Amino acid sequence: MSKLTSMKSTSEEKKELFNHDAKDTSDKVKTKAVALLSGGLDSHLAVRMMKEQGIEVEAVAIKTPFCDFDCGKGCGHKVLEVASELDIKLKTVYLGKEYLTMLKNPKHGYGSGMNPCIDCRMMMYDEAKKHMDEIGADFIITGEVLHQRPMSQNSNALSIIEKGTETEGKVLRPLSARLLPLTNPENNGLINRSMLGAIRGRSRKGQLDLADKYGIADPPNSAGGCLLTDPQFSKRVKDLYKFSVLEPSINDVELLKIGRHFRLNSFSKLIVGRNHAENEMIKSLCNDTDYIVQPVTIPGPTSILRLNVRPDLRKHKSLLQLTIQITLRYSDTEAESEYEVSVINKGKKLVRTVSSMPCTENIVEGYRI
Repeated sequence: MSKLTSMKSTSEEKKELFNHDAKDTSDKVKTKAVALLSGGLDSHLAVRMMKEQGIEVEAVAIKTPFCDFDCGKGCGHKVLEVASELDIKLKTVYLGKEYLTMLKNPKHGYGSGMNPCIDCRMMMYDEAKKHMDEIGADFIITGEVLHQRPMSQNSNALSIIEKGTETEGKVLRPLSARLLPLTNPENNGLINRSMLGAIRGRSRKGQLDLADKYGIADPPNSAGGCLLTDPQFSKRVKDLYKFSVLEPSINDVELLKIGRHFRLNSFSKLIVGRNHAENEMIKSLCNDTDYIVQPVTIPGPTSILRLNVRPDLRKHKSLLQLTIQITLRYSDTEAESEYEVSVINKGKKLVRTVSSMPCTENIVEGYRI
């Protein structure tokens, strides 16, 4: 071999070695996780713990008809703010009609109210899994704490949720991880288990200690929970599903959140506004088949009479009369006096005025949901 050939060969070998090293560096992909982010302290801390270990995190936030980012209840209303503070990408997913379908008959039943906690979490896991596959992430993280919630955060429930969503071994719960079985990212050396938490139960001491460690100023209080766990709201939901001819709509659910509710008979329900804001909201939610009732000459609420079928109210005068009397019960009226009330139906372009007296409290309570 000539000296020139030998030099060329050595040069090519160095070039190949350099290219190989460069390829190794460029192919090295950072470990990535998808977080189910609620906006509360627990999921916030879970993301912090992952970023502390150098994990790249993207988040999915789930909105349902019973948990709105902007509702001010629970913790969902802070999710956008938390994602910004954590400097992570956020994907929001709305589970609307499919959630209402599930709620009618959840496979794993209800909690203390109308809360289908296990089936709800499974829907959330499914969305997180979809996003994990889309972005090529390695695993999912959640802020769940072992035994914090009785129905969905015990060992058996967590196992059921993972099996039902085919995420076994792919879900890491940083706050309680050392109390739970090893996950794939721990077994694969992507996560240092010794840096994970061992928090259990409903006490928030462990979370507050972590919040202090990460310098989280003014950590949020414990979340108030989903509307479906509220006893009074659950009664309204049960009534809605019991008497609905068709599957309830998002509009039906929005009405559940406001006003006083009265079940008049199997096909009609009355909602009476409690203040100006609710009166305006009732008007905005009115359908063509609804009847809007308002006092004409005195201050009083706006009421909406919603029907499951299309009866001719001329044949149901007693129903309309009861609607007017209950509306007047919450108006500025005096006993034994008659007052004018307007009855409006957009669909039929019906506007008329009816005079009536308010009913008694005993009658009202007999219809209240």
